[in-house]
Order: sequence, then C-alpha cells, then structure tokens
Amino acid sequence: MTDIPKSHPRYQSLVLREKLVEGFGSGLVVPQGLIAHGRGEMFDYLIGERTTKEARAASRAAAATILKAKRPVISVNGNVAALCPSEVAELAVAADARIEVGLFHRTDERVRKIQKTLEDHGAEDVLGFLPDAAIPGLDHLRALCSREGIFSADVVLIPLEDGDRAEALAKMGKKTVAIDLNPMSRTSRNSTVSIVDEVTRAIPELRKNVEDLDGDAKGIKNAISSYDRDENLAMVMKAMSERLGKLKER
Repeated sequence: MTDIPKSHPRYQSLVLREKLVEGFGSGLVVPQGLIAHGRGEMFDYLIGERTTKEARAASRAAAATILKAKRPVISVNGNVAALCPSEVAELAVAADARIEVGLFHRTDERVRKIQKTLEDHGAEDVLGFLPDAAIPGLDHLRALCSREGIFSADVVLIPLEDGDRAEALAKMGKKTVAIDLNPMSRTSRNSTVSIVDEVTRAIPELRKNVEDLDGDAKGIKNAISSYDRDENLAMVMKAMSERLGKLKER
C-alpha cells in the first residue's frame, strides 16, 4: 500500500482507494468495482464526506428494520469485502444476521476469496459458494443465492448499488436496506430503507444503532415510524444541491 501521510487533506479517501487497489490485486475486486467506487466518491463530495443527519435517521430505521426481522441477511460484494470485512462481521454478530456473498461478476474463485477474507476477519459460516436457489426475475448469475440465506431472508442488507436485485427482492416480498451514496439510484429508490453514506462509515454506524435499539421495542417503533424514505432522499438531494451552490460561490 502506498505510504499516505496522515496530514494529507484527503487521507481517508486515499486509504480507501488503496484498499480497493489491493483488493483488485488479490482478486476480491473487479475493474468495474473501481469505477463504481469513483462514482460514489463524487456523491460523497456532495455530502461533505461525512455522515449526515439524514443518514443517521435512515441508519436508525435500518437498524430497527433489521432487529424486527426473523431472518436478516447481509449481502457482501468484492468492494465491501475489501473495504470493511471486520465491520461486516461485527454487524452480523450484533444483528444475529447471516452473511452471503452476492456478486454480479461471479466466479467460484472470487466467491471463495471473498468468503475467506470475511471469515479471516471474524465472520462465521459465510454463505454463497454453493448456491441452491435463484432470485426470480434476474436473468443473470447475480440471481444465484443460498436457500438458507438471501432466498429465505425477510430483510436483506445491500451495501453498495444493486438496483436490479433491490427491485427483484422487493417483488419477492422482502424488505431491503440499502447503503448507496447515490440518492437517485434504483437501489436507493426501491429499498425499504436507504442510507446515503459511504459504506465504511455506514456499517459501523448501523452496528451502533443495532446495539442501541436491541431490546427497545418503543425505540424500534419510533425509528421506523419517523422515517420516510422518499422524504429522506429528497432532503439528501436538497443538501447536495445547496452544498454544490456554496462551492460554486467560492
């Protein structure tokens, strides 16, 4: 990894880039994943590279939704495995959720590598290597899934943009929680709860909210009832627009 001085004004962003490049070299990340990350960085600039109040509200609603689930599953792709495997494992423990590898660019070798990376960082019994079910309506390898994982889940956490799958899972009657920096994406607009935030900030924030709300029936109810996805996304877009206007004035 390139030696990046902590005094660099964009230190954290550059560290994430290096992790993805390292993940690409080890076979976790595909070239398309690097492009997707770059697109996400642009939206992160527009929210000030921070967790906004809208993201915090969505995260509370997401935690409540996961805690109400009987069979929550966290879907993990190569970028997430490269960026925050330990944090995913910690969230799975806190939420009593299964983890399943879900890929668009799927090979057995890549699934194995992601599975091993997650398990090396504390995850247990990661699903996805031997899929025995398929998500209806997806004409692609991305439809493949585990019957005891995503196929049987009632709530699925989808970190990073995956619009087709978010739509297909919703048609199956599942609730979905998205983590996506693009508030205009189909993923954000089709998920039950949409957290507009960078994934390495969003996953730890979500875990904290799960731990805070666990066993708090009133808090869970309030977090869900006070959240409106479309209103939340509209507020995010307004904040992005206002920030862009201020930057233009400089």
